[in-house]
Amino acid sequence: MKCFSASFVFLLFVNSLKNVAPAAANAFLNPNTVDGYQHVDMTPESRSGSKDVIIQMFEWTWDSVASECTNFIGPSGYGYVQVSPAQEHVTGDQWWTDYQPVSYILTSKRGNRTQFSNMITTCHAAGVKVIADAIFNHMTGGSGIGVAGSPYTHYVYPGTYEAQDFHYCGLEPNNDIVDYENRLEVQTCQLVGLADLATDTDDYVRGRLAEYANDLLSLGVDGLRLDAAKHIAATDLANITSRFTSTPYITQEVIWGSGEPIQPSEYVDIGSVQEFRYTNSLKDAFLGGGISSLENLDNQGWVPGTKANVFVTNHDTERVQILLNGNSLNSNSPSNTYITAMIFSLAHPYGTPTILSSYYGFTDTDAGAPNGGVGTCTGTCGRNGWLCQHRWTAISGMTGFRNTVGEAPITNWVSPQSNQIAFGRGSAGFVAINNDDFAWSTTFTTSFADGSYCDVISGNSASGSCTGTSFSVSNGSLTATVPARSAIAIYTGATGAGRQSNSVSVAFSEIAITNFGENIFIVGSIPQLGSWAPDSAITMSSANYPNWMADIILPANTAFEYKFIRKEPGGSIVWESDPNRQATTALSGTQTICDSWR
Repeated sequence: MKCFSASFVFLLFVNSLKNVAPAAANAFLNPNTVDGYQHVDMTPESRSGSKDVIIQMFEWTWDSVASECTNFIGPSGYGYVQVSPAQEHVTGDQWWTDYQPVSYILTSKRGNRTQFSNMITTCHAAGVKVIADAIFNHMTGGSGIGVAGSPYTHYVYPGTYEAQDFHYCGLEPNNDIVDYENRLEVQTCQLVGLADLATDTDDYVRGRLAEYANDLLSLGVDGLRLDAAKHIAATDLANITSRFTSTPYITQEVIWGSGEPIQPSEYVDIGSVQEFRYTNSLKDAFLGGGISSLENLDNQGWVPGTKANVFVTNHDTERVQILLNGNSLNSNSPSNTYITAMIFSLAHPYGTPTILSSYYGFTDTDAGAPNGGVGTCTGTCGRNGWLCQHRWTAISGMTGFRNTVGEAPITNWVSPQSNQIAFGRGSAGFVAINNDDFAWSTTFTTSFADGSYCDVISGNSASGSCTGTSFSVSNGSLTATVPARSAIAIYTGATGAGRQSNSVSVAFSEIAITNFGENIFIVGSIPQLGSWAPDSAITMSSANYPNWMADIILPANTAFEYKFIRKEPGGSIVWESDPNRQATTALSGTQTICDSWR
């Protein structure tokens, strides 16, 4: 089998994400019928009621997805989980092996057909719908035995496809894509050596792909993410989807590239399209370009918001960012920008947001899932190598915000300078984001009724009170201090004020890679955290490395600043980068604070 490092990352992003910037897309109109098949709009007007947030459960096993649907995802109000490809694929521990199909047997590293079906049933019972990642464009890049025992060669997949079912474009050496400005080459040559299915000329291929999709739909799958959709002509993809036995939600990977003829707008009549220009624009704005430019995203010439599937990062961009200084933020991005960008994505009405829930492993961009693929979360943190971003307080809190505001328009937008923005969503929600290195104190105008509301960035609403900060609104006015490199957010479904108690137990969790002999400590502005004295810093345990943890008793309802430091052999100390981290302890009980070294 031909193996290549980060298969989708290198060529797909180096060739396609070039000079990404807002640009008007050329319109493309699909005919009402394609090769005799009636075209159907696969994008429902309303998905899962007001619950439209998707979690990409990257590399999670089916059993662990099912458990997480029951334990957290459903109760927290998420609408969908997007799971990894379900079909048989090539063997190997690397994450990209999932994207080299061998057959359409529903056995993968994630589990078998029965486990996949049980996961769907369990998630549905928790009120969560399921999107399956599906690969229509290609098969493998080599020869061998698949994970379900099926033998294959590069162009022969017994019982599924034979050599005549593939493209041999003849335009480039080895039939591989080189020129992304040549439409024919992009859609008939091979993507990094992967056998390219003849979706334009072979009706058997189109029928077989539809048969696979209908098998997934028969098990209760509610949506499909169509990987590498750009490499199939929109007319051919419409032909395939027109054969579906139901109308699932569809999101298509169509990466925009400057100067390229294939435009995301060509695919909007089939379903939603993943808008990569959004991803790059958030990265540029939060890393210095200024977030005040993000108000009117529907006027950028991108895919219309009703057809856009958006994300701060996905599994591909997460890895290309580390390797090639790519086009998205991720959990290693500086100054809390990964979290504040996700807060913005969940607050702003443009597009349908997807939140990546993945694992730590960027030092090896080929690395597959930790812990045998069994996703593990505790409280608001990940464990056993997992990040569990969907459990982070600000992200789950903003999911409740989004569910509440629905389609309410932006109101009361203010931006006193380029890195500070605040806006309402009708009279149901209000958010302020401070991407600067100093606190932002002001009085905001809102459309809220008078009352006390919980800040869902710092905590949640429980039994009529707030576990984090609360804010009072009087005559529409909200006076608040937005911490540096952070945000505040309130919505009408989260109300209450604080109950004062003496102390709370705070579980700090910090993801940090260290060398032998190095240790991580926490130090901060209050006496319990050493009053900024490194010699008084609190030692963190490496028992769950690279998660360093410490349980510390702190005074309740108290704002404080803190940082992590690394003590090296010989006594030298390395402080993580500015600004200081800021938090407020809960009013009672326990809380968890998750961070990663910066």
